[in-house]
Amino acid sequence: MSWFKKKYAESDVVVVGSGAAGMVAALAAADAGARVTLLEKSERVGGTTAVSGGVVWVPCNHHMEAAGIADSRAEALGYVQRLADGRSDETMIGAFLDAAPAMLRWVEEHTPLAFKPLAKYPDYHPELPGGKPGGRSLDPGLFDTNRLGAWKDKLRRSPIFGMTAMSVTEATEWGVFSKPLALPYKLLAERYKQGLVCYGASLAGGLLAALLERGLEPRLATAARELIVEEGRVVGVRTDDGGIGARRGVILASGGFEWNPELCSRFLGGPLTHPNSPPGNDGDGLKMAMAAGADLGNMTEAWWCPSLMVPGEEYEGRQLHRGDFAIRSLPHSLIVNRRGERFVNEAQNYNDLMKPFHAFDPRDYQRANLPAWLIIDQQFVEKYMLLTWLPGMKLPDWLPRSGSLEELAGKLGIDAAGLAATVKRFNGFAVEGADRDFGRGDSLYDRFYGDPEHRPHANLGTIEKPPFFALEVHPGAIGTKGGARVTRDAQVLRVEGEPMPGLYAAGNVMAGVTGAGYPGAGSTIAAAMTFGWLAGRHAARS
Repeated sequence: MSWFKKKYAESDVVVVGSGAAGMVAALAAADAGARVTLLEKSERVGGTTAVSGGVVWVPCNHHMEAAGIADSRAEALGYVQRLADGRSDETMIGAFLDAAPAMLRWVEEHTPLAFKPLAKYPDYHPELPGGKPGGRSLDPGLFDTNRLGAWKDKLRRSPIFGMTAMSVTEATEWGVFSKPLALPYKLLAERYKQGLVCYGASLAGGLLAALLERGLEPRLATAARELIVEEGRVVGVRTDDGGIGARRGVILASGGFEWNPELCSRFLGGPLTHPNSPPGNDGDGLKMAMAAGADLGNMTEAWWCPSLMVPGEEYEGRQLHRGDFAIRSLPHSLIVNRRGERFVNEAQNYNDLMKPFHAFDPRDYQRANLPAWLIIDQQFVEKYMLLTWLPGMKLPDWLPRSGSLEELAGKLGIDAAGLAATVKRFNGFAVEGADRDFGRGDSLYDRFYGDPEHRPHANLGTIEKPPFFALEVHPGAIGTKGGARVTRDAQVLRVEGEPMPGLYAAGNVMAGVTGAGYPGAGSTIAAAMTFGWLAGRHAARS
Protein backbone atom coordinates (compact mmCIF):
# COMPACT_ATOMS: atom_id res chain seq x y z
CA MET A 1 0.00 0.00 0.00
CA SER A 2 1.33 3.44 -0.99
CA TRP A 3 2.17 6.18 1.47
CA PHE A 4 -0.65 8.31 0.05
CA LYS A 5 -3.32 5.66 0.53
CA LYS A 6 -2.04 4.89 4.02
CA LYS A 7 -2.40 8.52 5.03
CA TYR A 8 -5.83 9.21 3.52
CA ALA A 9 -9.18 7.46 3.33
CA GLU A 10 -9.49 4.99 0.50
CA SER A 11 -12.20 4.08 -1.97
CA ASP A 12 -12.32 1.74 -4.95
CA VAL A 13 -13.37 4.40 -7.43
CA VAL A 14 -13.24 8.18 -7.04
CA VAL A 15 -15.41 10.26 -9.37
CA VAL A 16 -14.70 13.98 -9.79
CA GLY A 17 -17.80 15.96 -10.78
CA SER A 18 -21.56 15.48 -10.27
CA GLY A 19 -22.99 16.21 -13.72
CA ALA A 20 -24.60 13.45 -15.78
CA ALA A 21 -21.19 11.97 -16.67
CA GLY A 22 -20.07 11.77 -13.05
CA MET A 23 -23.31 10.49 -11.59
CA VAL A 24 -23.76 7.78 -14.23
CA ALA A 25 -20.12 6.76 -13.73
CA ALA A 26 -20.64 6.53 -9.97
CA LEU A 27 -23.83 4.50 -10.38
CA ALA A 28 -22.25 2.12 -12.88
CA ALA A 29 -19.21 1.54 -10.67
CA ALA A 30 -21.30 1.05 -7.54
CA ASP A 31 -23.66 -1.40 -9.20
CA ALA A 32 -20.62 -3.35 -10.42
CA GLY A 33 -19.57 -3.82 -6.79
CA ALA A 34 -17.12 -0.98 -6.25
CA ARG A 35 -16.98 1.35 -3.27
CA VAL A 36 -17.43 4.80 -4.77
CA THR A 37 -16.68 8.33 -3.62
CA LEU A 38 -18.20 11.18 -5.65
CA LEU A 39 -16.58 14.60 -5.24
CA GLU A 40 -18.31 17.85 -6.22
CA LYS A 41 -16.51 21.19 -6.20
CA SER A 42 -19.61 23.33 -5.66
CA GLU A 43 -22.32 23.20 -3.02
CA ARG A 44 -24.91 21.93 -5.52
CA VAL A 45 -25.30 18.65 -7.39
CA GLY A 46 -25.82 18.50 -11.14
CA GLY A 47 -23.07 20.50 -12.85
CA THR A 48 -23.71 21.81 -16.34
CA THR A 49 -26.30 19.06 -16.88
CA ALA A 50 -28.66 20.60 -14.32
CA VAL A 51 -28.85 23.95 -16.14
CA SER A 52 -29.20 22.36 -19.60
CA GLY A 53 -32.21 21.21 -21.58
CA GLY A 54 -31.70 17.72 -20.16
CA VAL A 55 -32.31 16.03 -23.50
CA VAL A 56 -30.18 13.04 -24.57
CA TRP A 57 -29.39 12.19 -28.22
CA VAL A 58 -29.16 8.43 -28.79
CA PRO A 59 -29.37 7.00 -32.31
CA CYS A 60 -31.00 3.57 -32.63
CA ASN A 61 -32.55 3.87 -29.16
CA HIS A 62 -35.29 1.40 -28.22
CA HIS A 63 -37.91 4.14 -27.94
CA MET A 64 -37.48 5.00 -31.64
CA GLU A 65 -38.39 1.45 -32.58
CA ALA A 66 -41.42 1.53 -30.34
CA ALA A 67 -42.51 4.81 -31.93
CA GLY A 68 -42.10 3.40 -35.41
CA ILE A 69 -39.10 5.55 -36.35
CA ALA A 70 -36.43 3.73 -38.36
CA ASP A 71 -32.72 4.24 -37.73
CA SER A 72 -29.45 2.43 -38.34
CA ARG A 73 -25.88 2.53 -37.10
CA ALA A 74 -24.63 3.14 -40.64
CA GLU A 75 -26.83 6.21 -41.03
CA ALA A 76 -25.80 7.61 -37.66
CA LEU A 77 -22.11 6.93 -38.26
CA GLY A 78 -22.09 8.65 -41.65
CA TYR A 79 -24.01 11.60 -40.25
CA VAL A 80 -21.75 12.14 -37.22
CA GLN A 81 -18.58 11.67 -39.29
CA ARG A 82 -19.73 14.39 -41.68
CA LEU A 83 -20.31 16.82 -38.82
CA ALA A 84 -17.11 15.89 -36.97
CA ASP A 85 -15.11 17.51 -39.77
CA GLY A 86 -12.12 15.24 -39.25
CA ARG A 87 -11.75 15.99 -35.54
CA SER A 88 -12.86 12.59 -34.30
CA ASP A 89 -12.06 9.15 -35.68
CA GLU A 90 -14.49 6.42 -36.63
CA THR A 91 -13.41 4.23 -33.71
CA MET A 92 -14.52 6.72 -31.07
CA ILE A 93 -17.70 7.71 -32.88
CA GLY A 94 -18.47 4.01 -33.21
CA ALA A 95 -17.80 3.44 -29.52
CA PHE A 96 -20.42 6.05 -28.66
CA LEU A 97 -22.98 4.72 -31.15
CA ASP A 98 -22.49 1.13 -30.00
CA ALA A 99 -22.73 1.84 -26.27
CA ALA A 100 -25.29 4.64 -26.08
CA PRO A 101 -28.44 2.52 -26.64
CA ALA A 102 -27.32 0.03 -23.99
CA MET A 103 -26.46 2.87 -21.62
CA LEU A 104 -29.94 4.32 -22.07
CA ARG A 105 -31.62 1.02 -21.24
CA TRP A 106 -29.37 0.58 -18.22
CA VAL A 107 -30.16 4.05 -16.88
CA GLU A 108 -33.89 3.46 -17.21
CA GLU A 109 -33.58 0.10 -15.45
CA HIS A 110 -31.40 1.40 -12.59
CA THR A 111 -32.79 4.89 -11.90
CA PRO A 112 -36.22 6.56 -11.67
CA LEU A 113 -35.70 8.12 -15.12
CA ALA A 114 -38.04 7.23 -17.99
CA PHE A 115 -37.34 8.90 -21.32
CA LYS A 116 -39.76 9.72 -24.10
CA PRO A 117 -38.71 10.07 -27.75
CA LEU A 118 -39.18 13.52 -29.24
CA ALA A 119 -40.64 12.39 -32.54
CA LYS A 120 -40.81 15.91 -33.96
CA TYR A 121 -37.52 17.28 -32.60
CA PRO A 122 -35.20 17.12 -35.64
CA ASP A 123 -31.49 16.49 -35.63
CA TYR A 124 -29.50 19.69 -36.06
CA HIS A 125 -28.86 18.89 -39.74
CA PRO A 126 -31.79 16.68 -40.75
CA GLU A 127 -31.21 17.58 -44.39
CA LEU A 128 -27.82 15.80 -44.47
CA PRO A 129 -27.49 12.07 -45.26
CA GLY A 130 -28.19 10.11 -42.09
CA GLY A 131 -29.95 13.00 -40.37
CA LYS A 132 -33.38 12.34 -38.92
CA PRO A 133 -36.53 14.49 -38.54
CA GLY A 134 -36.99 13.24 -34.98
CA GLY A 135 -36.76 10.38 -32.51
CA ARG A 136 -33.06 10.40 -31.60
CA SER A 137 -33.51 13.09 -28.94
CA LEU A 138 -35.24 11.97 -25.74
CA ASP A 139 -37.02 13.94 -23.03
CA PRO A 140 -36.46 13.09 -19.33
CA GLY A 141 -39.84 14.57 -18.40
CA LEU A 142 -40.52 16.05 -14.95
CA PHE A 143 -38.97 15.07 -11.62
CA ASP A 144 -40.38 15.46 -8.12
CA THR A 145 -37.58 16.87 -5.97
CA ASN A 146 -39.38 15.70 -2.83
CA ARG A 147 -37.92 12.27 -3.62
CA LEU A 148 -34.54 13.68 -2.60
CA GLY A 149 -35.51 14.36 1.02
CA ALA A 150 -32.85 16.45 2.74
CA TRP A 151 -31.00 16.75 -0.58
CA LYS A 152 -33.87 18.56 -2.28
CA ASP A 153 -32.30 22.00 -1.99
CA LYS A 154 -28.87 20.70 -2.95
CA LEU A 155 -29.96 19.98 -6.51
CA ARG A 156 -28.73 22.66 -8.90
CA ARG A 157 -31.44 24.50 -10.82
CA SER A 158 -31.35 26.61 -13.95
CA PRO A 159 -31.45 30.37 -13.30
CA ILE A 160 -33.50 30.74 -16.50
CA PHE A 161 -36.16 28.01 -16.49
CA GLY A 162 -35.77 26.61 -12.99
CA MET A 163 -39.22 27.87 -11.97
CA THR A 164 -41.13 26.65 -15.04
CA ALA A 165 -41.69 22.91 -14.78
CA MET A 166 -42.70 21.85 -18.27
CA SER A 167 -41.33 18.89 -20.14
CA VAL A 168 -39.68 19.37 -23.53
CA THR A 169 -42.66 17.64 -25.07
CA GLU A 170 -45.07 20.06 -23.41
CA ALA A 171 -42.93 23.08 -24.31
CA THR A 172 -43.09 22.03 -27.94
CA GLU A 173 -46.82 21.36 -27.93
CA TRP A 174 -47.62 24.60 -26.08
CA GLY A 175 -45.51 26.79 -28.38
CA VAL A 176 -43.29 28.10 -25.59
CA PHE A 177 -41.42 30.46 -27.93
CA SER A 178 -44.05 31.45 -30.47
CA LYS A 179 -47.08 31.75 -28.14
CA PRO A 180 -45.72 32.86 -24.75
CA LEU A 181 -49.02 34.37 -23.56
CA ALA A 182 -50.82 31.06 -24.09
CA LEU A 183 -48.74 29.08 -21.61
CA PRO A 184 -50.61 27.57 -18.60
CA TYR A 185 -48.98 29.81 -16.00
CA LYS A 186 -51.31 28.68 -13.20
CA LEU A 187 -50.34 25.05 -13.79
CA LEU A 188 -46.66 25.97 -13.91
CA ALA A 189 -46.94 27.84 -10.61
CA GLU A 190 -48.65 24.84 -8.99
CA ARG A 191 -45.92 22.52 -10.23
CA TYR A 192 -43.24 24.82 -8.86
CA LYS A 193 -44.91 24.82 -5.43
CA GLN A 194 -45.13 21.02 -5.57
CA GLY A 195 -41.37 20.79 -6.10
CA LEU A 196 -41.40 19.60 -9.71
CA VAL A 197 -38.48 20.44 -11.99
CA CYS A 198 -37.83 19.92 -15.69
CA TYR A 199 -35.10 19.67 -18.32
CA GLY A 200 -31.58 19.25 -16.93
CA ALA A 201 -32.64 19.48 -13.30
CA SER A 202 -35.04 16.58 -13.92
CA LEU A 203 -32.27 14.45 -15.41
CA ALA A 204 -29.84 15.34 -12.63
CA GLY A 205 -32.53 14.82 -9.99
CA GLY A 206 -33.30 11.31 -11.22
CA LEU A 207 -29.63 10.35 -11.17
CA LEU A 208 -29.14 11.86 -7.71
CA ALA A 209 -32.14 9.94 -6.40
CA ALA A 210 -30.59 6.72 -7.64
CA LEU A 211 -27.31 7.55 -5.89
CA LEU A 212 -29.07 8.31 -2.60
CA GLU A 213 -31.06 5.06 -2.81
CA ARG A 214 -27.69 3.27 -2.81
CA GLY A 215 -26.47 5.32 0.15
CA LEU A 216 -23.97 7.09 -2.09
CA GLU A 217 -24.00 10.75 -1.03
CA PRO A 218 -21.84 13.16 -3.04
CA ARG A 219 -19.19 15.03 -1.07
CA LEU A 220 -20.06 18.66 -1.78
CA ALA A 221 -17.73 21.68 -1.63
CA THR A 222 -14.79 19.33 -2.18
CA ALA A 223 -12.54 20.32 -5.05
CA ALA A 224 -10.01 17.87 -6.47
CA ARG A 225 -6.72 19.66 -7.10
CA GLU A 226 -4.15 17.03 -8.11
CA LEU A 227 -3.94 13.45 -9.29
CA ILE A 228 -1.65 11.24 -7.27
CA VAL A 229 0.50 9.06 -9.54
CA GLU A 230 2.70 6.25 -8.22
CA GLU A 231 4.78 4.02 -10.49
CA GLY A 232 2.82 5.23 -13.51
CA ARG A 233 -0.62 4.56 -12.04
CA VAL A 234 -3.17 7.07 -10.76
CA VAL A 235 -3.90 6.03 -7.17
CA GLY A 236 -5.94 8.94 -5.82
CA VAL A 237 -6.61 12.67 -5.74
CA ARG A 238 -5.58 15.50 -3.48
CA THR A 239 -8.37 17.80 -2.33
CA ASP A 240 -8.48 21.07 -0.43
CA ASP A 241 -9.11 19.14 2.76
CA GLY A 242 -6.58 16.35 2.20
CA GLY A 243 -7.20 13.60 -0.30
CA ILE A 244 -8.61 10.17 -1.01
CA GLY A 245 -7.05 7.01 -2.40
CA ALA A 246 -8.54 5.11 -5.32
CA ARG A 247 -7.78 1.37 -5.48
CA ARG A 248 -9.27 0.87 -8.94
CA GLY A 249 -9.43 4.23 -10.60
CA VAL A 250 -10.19 7.95 -10.71
CA ILE A 251 -12.86 9.14 -13.15
CA LEU A 252 -12.62 12.79 -14.22
CA ALA A 253 -16.07 14.19 -15.02
CA SER A 254 -15.46 17.77 -13.95
CA GLY A 255 -16.71 19.70 -16.98
CA GLY A 256 -14.94 22.01 -19.40
CA PHE A 257 -12.73 25.09 -19.15
CA GLU A 258 -15.06 27.75 -20.58
CA TRP A 259 -14.81 29.95 -17.47
CA ASN A 260 -11.01 30.05 -17.60
CA PRO A 261 -10.00 32.99 -19.86
CA GLU A 262 -6.38 31.88 -20.00
CA LEU A 263 -7.18 28.37 -21.19
CA CYS A 264 -9.79 29.68 -23.64
CA SER A 265 -7.36 32.13 -25.24
CA ARG A 266 -4.65 29.45 -25.36
CA PHE A 267 -6.67 26.70 -27.01
CA LEU A 268 -9.93 27.82 -28.65
CA GLY A 269 -10.17 28.80 -32.28
CA GLY A 270 -12.12 31.96 -31.47
CA PRO A 271 -13.18 34.13 -28.53
CA LEU A 272 -15.45 32.70 -25.84
CA THR A 273 -16.37 35.58 -23.56
CA HIS A 274 -19.87 34.72 -22.29
CA PRO A 275 -20.17 31.04 -21.24
CA ASN A 276 -23.61 29.64 -20.44
CA SER A 277 -22.58 27.02 -17.87
CA PRO A 278 -22.12 27.27 -14.07
CA PRO A 279 -19.13 29.50 -13.21
CA GLY A 280 -17.14 26.67 -11.61
CA ASN A 281 -16.18 25.16 -14.97
CA ASP A 282 -12.65 26.52 -15.14
CA GLY A 283 -10.66 23.51 -16.25
CA ASP A 284 -9.65 21.77 -13.01
CA GLY A 285 -9.91 18.30 -14.52
CA LEU A 286 -8.12 19.30 -17.71
CA LYS A 287 -5.19 20.73 -15.79
CA MET A 288 -4.94 17.62 -13.62
CA ALA A 289 -4.96 15.36 -16.68
CA MET A 290 -2.34 17.49 -18.42
CA ALA A 291 -0.09 17.40 -15.36
CA ALA A 292 -0.31 13.61 -15.33
CA GLY A 293 0.78 13.38 -18.97
CA ALA A 294 -2.56 12.89 -20.74
CA ASP A 295 -2.82 13.28 -24.48
CA LEU A 296 -5.31 15.91 -25.63
CA GLY A 297 -7.76 16.24 -28.49
CA ASN A 298 -10.33 18.60 -30.02
CA MET A 299 -8.97 21.48 -27.94
CA THR A 300 -10.02 24.22 -30.37
CA GLU A 301 -13.71 23.34 -30.17
CA ALA A 302 -16.64 24.17 -27.91
CA TRP A 303 -20.37 23.58 -27.81
CA TRP A 304 -20.84 27.11 -29.13
CA CYS A 305 -23.96 29.13 -28.33
CA PRO A 306 -24.87 32.82 -28.84
CA SER A 307 -25.28 34.67 -25.54
CA LEU A 308 -27.52 37.57 -24.57
CA MET A 309 -27.34 39.54 -21.33
CA VAL A 310 -29.64 41.33 -18.93
CA PRO A 311 -27.29 43.76 -17.16
CA GLY A 312 -26.99 42.99 -13.44
CA GLU A 313 -28.62 39.56 -13.71
CA GLU A 314 -26.36 37.19 -11.76
CA TYR A 315 -25.84 33.49 -11.16
CA GLU A 316 -23.58 32.44 -8.29
CA GLY A 317 -22.04 35.89 -8.08
CA ARG A 318 -21.24 36.18 -11.81
CA GLN A 319 -23.05 37.93 -14.64
CA LEU A 320 -25.60 35.53 -16.12
CA HIS A 321 -25.21 34.82 -19.83
CA ARG A 322 -28.39 33.60 -21.51
CA GLY A 323 -28.03 31.23 -24.44
CA ASP A 324 -30.34 32.30 -27.26
CA PHE A 325 -32.18 29.37 -28.84
CA ALA A 326 -35.26 31.03 -30.29
CA ILE A 327 -35.33 34.85 -30.45
CA ARG A 328 -33.10 34.86 -33.54
CA SER A 329 -35.23 32.15 -35.19
CA LEU A 330 -38.57 33.95 -34.88
CA PRO A 331 -40.00 36.37 -37.46
CA HIS A 332 -39.12 40.09 -37.27
CA SER A 333 -35.51 39.50 -36.21
CA LEU A 334 -32.07 39.39 -37.82
CA ILE A 335 -28.39 39.56 -36.86
CA VAL A 336 -25.90 42.05 -38.35
CA ASN A 337 -22.25 43.00 -37.92
CA ARG A 338 -20.71 46.47 -37.64
CA ARG A 339 -21.20 47.01 -41.36
CA GLY A 340 -24.91 46.46 -40.89
CA GLU A 341 -24.73 43.25 -42.92
CA ARG A 342 -26.12 39.81 -42.25
CA PHE A 343 -23.49 37.06 -42.22
CA VAL A 344 -25.29 33.91 -41.11
CA ASN A 345 -28.56 31.98 -41.15
CA GLU A 346 -29.89 33.21 -37.82
CA ALA A 347 -32.20 30.21 -37.31
CA GLN A 348 -29.67 27.40 -37.64
CA ASN A 349 -28.43 25.39 -34.67
CA TYR A 350 -26.55 27.40 -32.07
CA ASN A 351 -23.25 25.54 -32.42
CA ASP A 352 -22.88 26.17 -36.15
CA LEU A 353 -24.41 29.64 -35.93
CA MET A 354 -21.42 30.83 -33.89
CA LYS A 355 -18.72 29.72 -36.32
CA PRO A 356 -19.06 32.72 -38.69
CA PHE A 357 -18.73 34.99 -35.63
CA HIS A 358 -15.07 33.92 -35.52
CA ALA A 359 -14.34 34.83 -39.15
CA PHE A 360 -11.11 36.82 -39.36
CA ASP A 361 -10.55 39.66 -41.85
CA PRO A 362 -6.79 39.80 -42.56
CA ARG A 363 -7.09 43.21 -44.24
CA ASP A 364 -8.58 44.96 -41.23
CA TYR A 365 -6.94 42.41 -38.91
CA GLN A 366 -9.97 41.89 -36.74
CA ARG A 367 -12.98 39.63 -36.38
CA ALA A 368 -15.27 40.70 -39.19
CA ASN A 369 -18.48 39.73 -37.36
CA LEU A 370 -17.71 40.86 -33.82
CA PRO A 371 -19.38 42.75 -32.36
CA ALA A 372 -22.78 41.64 -33.67
CA TRP A 373 -26.32 42.71 -32.85
CA LEU A 374 -29.75 41.15 -32.91
CA ILE A 375 -32.21 43.64 -34.45
CA ILE A 376 -35.97 43.39 -33.85
CA ASP A 377 -38.93 45.72 -34.27
CA GLN A 378 -42.20 46.51 -32.51
CA GLN A 379 -43.95 43.66 -34.32
CA PHE A 380 -41.65 41.23 -32.50
CA VAL A 381 -42.20 42.66 -29.01
CA GLU A 382 -45.97 42.73 -29.52
CA LYS A 383 -46.05 39.00 -30.23
CA TYR A 384 -43.04 37.21 -28.75
CA MET A 385 -41.14 37.02 -25.50
CA LEU A 386 -37.88 38.98 -25.31
CA LEU A 387 -35.63 37.55 -22.60
CA THR A 388 -37.78 38.00 -19.46
CA TRP A 389 -40.33 40.41 -20.97
CA LEU A 390 -43.68 39.17 -22.22
CA PRO A 391 -45.70 41.05 -24.86
CA GLY A 392 -47.33 44.07 -23.27
CA MET A 393 -44.68 44.54 -20.58
CA LYS A 394 -42.58 47.70 -20.46
CA LEU A 395 -39.14 47.04 -21.88
CA PRO A 396 -36.12 48.08 -19.78
CA ASP A 397 -34.46 51.45 -20.28
CA TRP A 398 -31.06 49.86 -20.94
CA LEU A 399 -32.32 48.21 -24.14
CA PRO A 400 -31.15 50.31 -27.14
CA ARG A 401 -34.04 51.53 -29.29
CA SER A 402 -34.94 54.21 -31.79
CA GLY A 403 -37.71 55.38 -34.06
CA SER A 404 -35.53 54.83 -37.12
CA LEU A 405 -32.97 52.27 -38.21
CA GLU A 406 -30.50 55.02 -39.07
CA GLU A 407 -30.66 56.49 -35.57
CA LEU A 408 -30.37 53.04 -33.99
CA ALA A 409 -27.31 52.34 -36.12
CA GLY A 410 -25.73 55.56 -34.88
CA LYS A 411 -26.25 54.55 -31.25
CA LEU A 412 -24.63 51.15 -31.85
CA GLY A 413 -21.76 52.21 -34.08
CA ILE A 414 -23.20 50.31 -37.05
CA ASP A 415 -22.93 51.56 -40.63
CA ALA A 416 -26.35 53.16 -41.12
CA ALA A 417 -26.50 52.77 -44.91
CA GLY A 418 -25.47 49.14 -44.63
CA LEU A 419 -28.15 48.38 -42.05
CA ALA A 420 -30.86 50.13 -44.07
CA ALA A 421 -29.92 48.21 -47.22
CA THR A 422 -29.78 44.90 -45.33
CA VAL A 423 -33.20 45.38 -43.76
CA LYS A 424 -34.73 46.39 -47.09
CA ARG A 425 -33.39 43.26 -48.75
CA PHE A 426 -34.42 41.07 -45.81
CA ASN A 427 -37.94 42.50 -45.83
CA GLY A 428 -38.25 41.44 -49.45
CA PHE A 429 -37.32 37.89 -48.49
CA ALA A 430 -39.84 37.98 -45.63
CA VAL A 431 -42.67 38.99 -47.97
CA GLU A 432 -41.62 36.40 -50.52
CA GLY A 433 -41.15 33.69 -47.90
CA ALA A 434 -37.63 32.64 -48.93
CA ASP A 435 -34.22 33.79 -47.66
CA ARG A 436 -32.13 33.83 -50.84
CA ASP A 437 -28.93 34.88 -49.05
CA PHE A 438 -28.54 32.37 -46.21
CA GLY A 439 -31.41 29.92 -46.53
CA ARG A 440 -32.98 30.79 -43.19
CA GLY A 441 -35.88 28.46 -42.67
CA ASP A 442 -34.94 25.95 -45.36
CA SER A 443 -34.04 23.31 -42.77
CA LEU A 444 -36.66 21.49 -40.75
CA TYR A 445 -34.57 22.35 -37.68
CA ASP A 446 -34.88 26.09 -38.43
CA ARG A 447 -38.63 25.86 -38.60
CA PHE A 448 -38.84 23.89 -35.35
CA TYR A 449 -37.88 27.09 -33.48
CA GLY A 450 -39.97 29.39 -35.65
CA ASP A 451 -43.61 30.45 -35.47
CA PRO A 452 -45.68 27.83 -37.32
CA GLU A 453 -48.65 30.20 -37.51
CA HIS A 454 -46.72 33.04 -39.15
CA ARG A 455 -47.21 33.52 -42.87
CA PRO A 456 -45.75 33.18 -45.38
CA HIS A 457 -42.84 31.62 -43.44
CA ALA A 458 -42.27 30.46 -39.87
CA ASN A 459 -38.84 32.13 -39.60
CA LEU A 460 -39.21 35.26 -41.71
CA GLY A 461 -40.99 38.49 -40.89
CA THR A 462 -40.43 42.09 -41.94
CA ILE A 463 -38.59 44.58 -39.74
CA GLU A 464 -40.47 47.77 -40.46
CA LYS A 465 -42.57 48.86 -37.48
CA PRO A 466 -40.85 51.33 -35.11
CA PRO A 467 -39.45 51.50 -32.59
CA PHE A 468 -36.52 49.27 -33.48
CA PHE A 469 -34.51 47.50 -30.78
CA ALA A 470 -31.06 45.91 -30.54
CA LEU A 471 -29.31 43.34 -28.34
CA GLU A 472 -25.61 42.60 -28.61
CA VAL A 473 -24.94 38.95 -29.40
CA HIS A 474 -21.89 37.66 -27.55
CA PRO A 475 -19.74 34.58 -28.28
CA GLY A 476 -20.76 31.99 -25.73
CA ALA A 477 -20.78 28.24 -25.25
CA ILE A 478 -22.61 25.60 -23.27
CA GLY A 479 -19.18 24.18 -22.55
CA THR A 480 -15.84 23.40 -24.15
CA LYS A 481 -15.41 20.03 -25.84
CA GLY A 482 -11.65 19.51 -25.80
CA GLY A 483 -9.79 17.42 -23.26
CA ALA A 484 -8.14 14.10 -22.55
CA ARG A 485 -8.17 11.54 -25.32
CA VAL A 486 -9.58 8.20 -24.20
CA THR A 487 -10.03 4.60 -25.28
CA ARG A 488 -13.37 2.96 -26.07
CA ASP A 489 -13.61 2.22 -22.33
CA ALA A 490 -12.93 5.87 -21.41
CA GLN A 491 -9.38 5.18 -20.19
CA VAL A 492 -7.24 8.30 -20.52
CA LEU A 493 -4.41 7.96 -23.04
CA ARG A 494 -0.86 9.07 -22.47
CA VAL A 495 0.86 11.24 -25.06
CA GLU A 496 2.63 8.07 -26.23
CA GLY A 497 -0.74 6.47 -27.00
CA GLU A 498 -0.98 3.94 -24.18
CA PRO A 499 -3.76 3.94 -21.56
CA MET A 500 -2.85 5.53 -18.23
CA PRO A 501 -3.64 2.94 -15.53
CA GLY A 502 -6.20 4.15 -13.04
CA LEU A 503 -7.42 7.26 -14.93
CA TYR A 504 -10.66 7.77 -16.86
CA ALA A 505 -12.49 10.75 -18.32
CA ALA A 506 -16.05 11.50 -19.46
CA GLY A 507 -18.05 14.58 -20.37
CA ASN A 508 -16.51 17.91 -21.32
CA VAL A 509 -13.18 17.12 -19.67
CA MET A 510 -12.76 14.45 -22.37
CA ALA A 511 -11.94 15.04 -26.05
CA GLY A 512 -15.38 15.30 -27.65
CA VAL A 513 -16.26 12.35 -29.89
CA THR A 514 -18.38 14.48 -32.26
CA GLY A 515 -15.44 16.70 -33.20
CA ALA A 516 -16.53 20.08 -34.51
CA GLY A 517 -20.14 19.00 -34.89
CA TYR A 518 -23.31 18.98 -32.82
CA PRO A 519 -25.48 16.18 -34.24
CA GLY A 520 -28.68 16.92 -32.33
CA ALA A 521 -30.29 18.05 -29.10
CA GLY A 522 -28.69 16.15 -26.23
CA SER A 523 -25.50 15.08 -28.02
CA THR A 524 -23.39 16.58 -25.25
CA ILE A 525 -25.20 14.84 -22.40
CA ALA A 526 -25.62 11.52 -24.19
CA ALA A 527 -21.89 11.26 -24.91
CA ALA A 528 -21.11 12.28 -21.33
CA MET A 529 -23.45 9.64 -19.89
CA THR A 530 -22.22 6.96 -22.28
CA PHE A 531 -18.53 7.39 -21.52
CA GLY A 532 -19.31 7.86 -17.82
CA TRP A 533 -21.12 4.51 -17.94
CA LEU A 534 -18.22 2.85 -19.74
CA ALA A 535 -15.71 4.38 -17.32
CA GLY A 536 -17.60 3.29 -14.21
CA ARG A 537 -18.01 -0.29 -15.41
CA HIS A 538 -14.39 -0.63 -16.51
CA ALA A 539 -12.94 0.99 -13.39
CA ALA A 540 -14.95 -1.31 -11.13
CA ARG A 541 -13.43 -4.32 -12.88
CA SER A 542 -9.84 -3.02 -12.78
